[in-house]
Amino acid sequence: MATIYPEVSEVKEKALQSFSKEFGVNADICVCAPGRVNLIGEHTDYNEGFVLPMALPMVTMIVGKKNNSITCKIFSLSTSIGGQSVAEFNCVDREAIKPGEPKWANYVKGCIANFPHCTPGFNAAVTSTVPVGSGLSSSAALEVATYTFLEAMTGQVSSKPEDKALACQRAEHEFAGVPCGIMDQFISAMGQEGNALLLDCRDLTTKQIPMQKLDDCVFLITNSNAPHKLSSSAYCERRDCCIEASKLLGKKSLREANVNDLEVLKSKGADEVTIKRVRHVITEIERTLEAAASLEENDFVRFGQLMNESHNSLRDDYEVSSKELDSLVTIARGVDGVLGSRLTGAGFGGCTVTLLKKNVVDTVIKLIKEEYAGTPSFYIAKPSKGAQVLKL
Repeated sequence: MATIYPEVSEVKEKALQSFSKEFGVNADICVCAPGRVNLIGEHTDYNEGFVLPMALPMVTMIVGKKNNSITCKIFSLSTSIGGQSVAEFNCVDREAIKPGEPKWANYVKGCIANFPHCTPGFNAAVTSTVPVGSGLSSSAALEVATYTFLEAMTGQVSSKPEDKALACQRAEHEFAGVPCGIMDQFISAMGQEGNALLLDCRDLTTKQIPMQKLDDCVFLITNSNAPHKLSSSAYCERRDCCIEASKLLGKKSLREANVNDLEVLKSKGADEVTIKRVRHVITEIERTLEAAASLEENDFVRFGQLMNESHNSLRDDYEVSSKELDSLVTIARGVDGVLGSRLTGAGFGGCTVTLLKKNVVDTVIKLIKEEYAGTPSFYIAKPSKGAQVLKL
């Protein structure tokens, strides 16, 4: 069976109780922000293309209270965050905030450093149900939750959610050293229940794409439990390849390219690897726009076909899949009632996302458990709400 993650109310209760036990007072602020699954549009974000993620019910939650000092003390209740459980540092002197140990606290530090208002000292507890290393964006969930906590504590709320997302992206770049795109922070900050989010990564405009009429279909996330490393050299090599191809074409980004430009690249002496990488980006941008239109038309069969095409392109042209991900996709696609299946996230491990009929979920899970060489875990996903301040 698929793992049933605790409801937000259950996570909140546990966090509040733990905070009271640790600090001897009750928290007066409670916020959360979700992880995400990208339905289609992979490795298009840094090419100024389109992505189509949805927010998940799995969240990172922070509860806390001002402590009338210049320091903040944050403790982690979550084994999924990992490492040393307590972080304490001066949060008032921005110049003194530097990356260090524990590593999870660097995301918090980065958000404080990029928050445009003075931050008072505070105590906080953080917990998460977003699995780490699975490609479901646990880092953005922590960043957006932190920023939302700072807004609630100071009363200084961003007038534009885009500003919050961009500040959280800078935090990841500067304090975690991960050159991530903008998708994860945007969907965590701006997700709406029952909708996917079509994000134009060039001008950062968004459109909510309704998914209320999934009817007898659901999304099944399967964690290969083969963690990916987003900061790996393979990711950077592909990004650099796209930048160089854009320069060779005389274009600002591959967003401006089309399939005819593949021949132009060949005429300019581009190697076969570059051609394959560029072909993926061009076709994936087209697929993402068509996928959003398919959802708006409630054409889930076509949407599933586009998911399949996306995975094939990521496997063959962008070469970011893995034997584990390919195995999960192949097994799922072999079941009647599965409309589409693909890797999600940067690749090199992590999760797949599968669109399927509700009545074959158990069949797919059973078959994967029997045929997959690893130890997978499963979650049935629905489009959920983005960052929010919770009532106490």
